[in-house]
Amino acid sequence: MTKFPKGFLWGGATAANQVEGGYDEGGKGLSVTDVQTAGSLEAPRYLTYTLDGKKQKSPALPGQGLPKGAKGAIFDDEYYPNHVAIDFYHHYKEDIKLFAEMGFKVYRLSIAWTRIFPTGLEDEPNQEGLDFYRRVFEELKKYDIEPLVTISHYEDPLTLSEKYNDWGDRGMIDAYVKYATTLFKEYKGLVKYWLTFNEINTALLGLSTFGGNGKDEDFQHNYQKLHYEFVASARAVKAAHEIDPNYVVGNMICGIVFYPGSPDPKDVLLNRYSWEQNIFYCGDVQCKGKYPTFAKRLWAEHNVHLDITDQDLQELKEGTVDMYTFSYYMSNMVTTHEVKDKVGGNFAAGAKNPYLNYSEWGWATDPTGLQYYLETIYDRYELPVMVVENGLGAVDKLEDGTVHDSYRIDYLRQHIEAMGKAIENGVDLRGYTTWGCIDCVSAGTGQMSKRYGFIYVDRDDKGEGTLKRLPKDSFYWYKKVIASDGTDLSD
Repeated sequence: MTKFPKGFLWGGATAANQVEGGYDEGGKGLSVTDVQTAGSLEAPRYLTYTLDGKKQKSPALPGQGLPKGAKGAIFDDEYYPNHVAIDFYHHYKEDIKLFAEMGFKVYRLSIAWTRIFPTGLEDEPNQEGLDFYRRVFEELKKYDIEPLVTISHYEDPLTLSEKYNDWGDRGMIDAYVKYATTLFKEYKGLVKYWLTFNEINTALLGLSTFGGNGKDEDFQHNYQKLHYEFVASARAVKAAHEIDPNYVVGNMICGIVFYPGSPDPKDVLLNRYSWEQNIFYCGDVQCKGKYPTFAKRLWAEHNVHLDITDQDLQELKEGTVDMYTFSYYMSNMVTTHEVKDKVGGNFAAGAKNPYLNYSEWGWATDPTGLQYYLETIYDRYELPVMVVENGLGAVDKLEDGTVHDSYRIDYLRQHIEAMGKAIENGVDLRGYTTWGCIDCVSAGTGQMSKRYGFIYVDRDDKGEGTLKRLPKDSFYWYKKVIASDGTDLSD
């Protein structure tokens, strides 16, 4: 087995809205995720709101804001799993101790924007929120665990989303930069690694790859939203470096490998275009500081006309990221031909790849795809890389106080082996944080039963359970992997 580089950052990842709970405690305001219901594999999650004086709801995609003119609302007859989640807000010391027992070198977490600025419009931050995260960071430092902090992880303040139409207005840029700058100043010396936005490219994936069929006006909104987020990210990167030159600031992409469904040249070209729209478009702007040549073609395809100023373009040049980070769960196959065997499930669509196995949620297990993605991305950007989400969502069975999750161990082993091959081939891979290192609410379905963690949390899809934490078999396996620096992947 490949020995991973000295100082390699092994760890796990979560998001505030999926683990914290305490949605109305400590001065926290409402986030968009606080008006997102539970769903399932068969039924979508919904955003609940009032519009034209009526109670309404519409299917939710991760990172998506409210419809124009809507006012987010919590309805008594709906279940909102993020309100309690797994109550990390009150259990963080217990959870961090378990992470330390596994040997974590890094823990990727996000900050809830509305814990710091409850509506996003305040001039001064909420001290209770600042103090909470300071305690979390200090607890991590106690065990020599490095925090990797996502500034915005599907956690926009509800008030801002309503006021600025889900990043449809430049006002969001200033609000975000104020928030990010507050964090950079407050946690100087406690946090070194930052990510500006989680899976920023989902704004495009949701209109096509995730089974969507976006109209031109949807593409207009989402491309404009992305531009404002790019500018906000660039300004934040520049501010971070001015506040502390030691800060390392990265982007974060939802990494999906695309394959052509056949040797037909039309499929090969479609595959290239899928990479360009869904992966390279966002990566190029944040890593190279400029829009790629194919951007004009993408805009023209949907009659998109963006508000872009010369100052924006200059700021994009000045605010390129220091590292490229991404999630990786699956690959997709694209084709111009009619196919009978299609993928169906949670944010999975298109033709089924006959060479791969699929999870219950329709996600292809493709470790070779991870190696392919790493080598492609490193060759394109020549920046340090981190895999900051990877894992297997599965229904776990609790037996005798634990979970025998050999299927999860097998999945992670294959992906760690793939990372090792990419390192051997020259990729500068710095870290690996598995997704949902402790069971959490699924972003896509709102379920607890879609579990990823090394640690079982006693809570079900209806919000019932003791919240007791129990290590799974994979907990002890990952502990051994970290202790051996990836050389011992045996059961």
